[in-house]
Amino acid sequence: MKGGCRCESASTLNYFVLSKQICTFGHSNRKKKMKQILTILILWICTMSASAQEMKTIFVNLPDSIEPLLTKVNKEDCVDFLDSGMKAVVKNRFDRSAELKVLTSDYLQMQLSDVSTLELKLLPLKDSVRVICMVKTVCASACDSDIRFFDTKWNELDASDFLKYPVEDAFYLPLDSLTDDVQELRAKADISLMKATLSADDTSLTWEYTTPLTLHKDDCEKLIPLLRKEPLIMQWVEGRFE
Repeated sequence: MKGGCRCESASTLNYFVLSKQICTFGHSNRKKKMKQILTILILWICTMSASAQEMKTIFVNLPDSIEPLLTKVNKEDCVDFLDSGMKAVVKNRFDRSAELKVLTSDYLQMQLSDVSTLELKLLPLKDSVRVICMVKTVCASACDSDIRFFDTKWNELDASDFLKYPVEDAFYLPLDSLTDDVQELRAKADISLMKATLSADDTSLTWEYTTPLTLHKDDCEKLIPLLRKEPLIMQWVEGRFE
């Protein structure tokens, strides 16, 4: 009982601290700051009932509406297989092989099909509050990723609160001037495709510019020297990828 009282008191204190912060912001920034604090407050309430959850529980509870390729039985079987030291391969809804490759307390990587992968990462927001970052990547001639954010009960959050997608120029080397040939070449790369990868070991997000792979071989070879050799890496800092 005493331990429970301490937890309840701490929770109440956190609630009042957050509430006080909402009331003390300056007028000019109040609307923006209130949105941020209210988001944290909502997430904190959700996290209190899910703080002991590990990634395996979150994965099993992943709704069909968010990832329709996997049934709940698929997800439960994958976790059971890994727990038993077996290869976690199942048949998805389209009777194609899917494999859970990596599962830790805060990270998951799964091959959903021959052309699509799923990554999940639990990221700290404030105190005990965590958010789920989902990266889904689909590959054809080139790979492209979609990133979404959720609370631990799978309610979707506004991705713009946590991430701003990189601009294409971030992948190019700086040039003193753009020649007509370079401008023509870049004009051919008119579809912006980027592959994003989460890390199992830290809270980084790595971006690769994959648009050149959609070009004719000759154009691709001409474009590659214009690009930075290293991928773009964002770090999770104070509740955002920067």
